Amino acid sequence: MQPPDPLGGRRTRRRDKLAPDPAVRRELLAAAAKTLREQGFQGLSIAAVLDEAAVGTRAFYRHFGSKDELVAALLLEMARVEERRLRRRMALATTEIGAVAAWIDGRLDLAFDDSIRSDLRRVSLEAQSQMFASPSLVQPAYEQLLKPLGAALQRGLDEGVFHHIDPVADAQAIHAVVWAGIERQWATGDCDRDNVRARILRFCLGGLGVTAQAIAEV
Repeated sequence: MQPPDPLGGRRTRRRDKLAPDPAVRRELLAAAAKTLREQGFQGLSIAAVLDEAAVGTRAFYRHFGSKDELVAALLLEMARVEERRLRRRMALATTEIGAVAAWIDGRLDLAFDDSIRSDLRRVSLEAQSQMFASPSLVQPAYEQLLKPLGAALQRGLDEGVFHHIDPVADAQAIHAVVWAGIERQWATGDCDRDNVRARILRFCLGGLGVTAQAIAEV
């Protein structure tokens, strides 16, 4: 004999969960990017993103588990775009010293090249401001940007071009020096790019064991 049905014979069909839609995910990321550009991290909320993307709450949670997950995905996506731009620039170098210099030049574009999209500048500044407040959101994107630089440092170490270096730690140090130059230009607007570049190259490449003559040639 079967036990009685606790629902009195009435059964409900569980609604099948819809799979994530890549197009909707892109719409949510685009909406988040626009909101971040216009309002910064303080104004970036799920409600603002849903309003901008014109989708519902269920659609959001099919693609992201939280606002933090959305922000991390947005920063990582933008970092991947920037990484590809840096790699294209580095690919023109004929030496690992030149590749490191090309990475530095590519990042300096943020402050000195007007053709670089303003949204990339704004998001980069917002992301940097979150490095200490919410490092887990920024770290994956930060590591993505450093990948081509770290790879060039590792190759240079293997080839004997750079001496007694730690590619991971030194990539982080180079980024910090370059970012200081970027922030100074954004704050004052009166820096000379050639002078900023020369100082950064002397400091960073010199720290990698590169001779003054080799630095002068890049």
